[in-house]
Amino acid sequence: MLAKSWTVAAFCSLTMSAVALGQETPPGDNPVVATVDGAPVHRAEVEAAARALPDQMRQMPMQMLYGVLLDRVIDFRLLANEAERQKVGDDPAVGPALAQARAAVLREFLIQRTIEQGLTEEKLRARYEAKKTQEGFVREEVHARHILVPTEDEAKTVIEKLQGGADFAAVAQEHSTGPSGPGGGDLGFISREQVVPEFAEAAFALNAGETSQAPVQTQFGWHVIDVLERRSVEPTYDETAPQLRQELAREIVMALVEDLRGDAEIERFNMDGSPMQEAPKKE
Repeated sequence: MLAKSWTVAAFCSLTMSAVALGQETPPGDNPVVATVDGAPVHRAEVEAAARALPDQMRQMPMQMLYGVLLDRVIDFRLLANEAERQKVGDDPAVGPALAQARAAVLREFLIQRTIEQGLTEEKLRARYEAKKTQEGFVREEVHARHILVPTEDEAKTVIEKLQGGADFAAVAQEHSTGPSGPGGGDLGFISREQVVPEFAEAAFALNAGETSQAPVQTQFGWHVIDVLERRSVEPTYDETAPQLRQELAREIVMALVEDLRGDAEIERFNMDGSPMQEAPKKE
């Protein structure tokens, strides 16, 4: 059950989440789900409340949370309306917090708008084409099998059997303690990043058709590795697009801040208010 009691921090957290409503809810897909004193409450507000929940609760189906979250959003609206009625905003103690909240909302919308204006499909495609020319863009993969055993001596015994002509898949099914054992130790195609470093170093040192001649130790035990095939894989645009978007968005925001700093007169002071000795600017 979702707790009925909500702390002030929870209210604030959920309220602040509402700043992203327009960006995360597709236009035309934001129906009215309640009214409070005649004013509409849209579904996006409930979705924002859900996004502000702790990670564990966000895993719950929306249908289970919807009723309680809708009640909370209605409560928020009632509290805000009452605050307006009581002119809480006129209290001098509230002013700094309102100013900070306004600044945070404006900042986030400025950042988002700047990213949307600067991050075009053409720029993403151009970045992808540039990435393709960089060293390391093409991913090397090997189709590997392995036999995992608890001790080095057992691994050496496995190697002797294989050198004597035993079938790798049959030996894996008989001796391997790894989850791939029943399937003959077949791991499919793997990249370096998918396995622990010791395994990757040994596997990628083998040519297609070669089997490790010495046991390979990792945190999981001792491995005998067999490489069936090697290939080079060029990541597609769709695979790399999310990373490219993050890179370009970060660059766009950094450029914006850099421009703003260049146009602004900024003075910095130490914690005691004394002038800070600024480092000389590089020419």
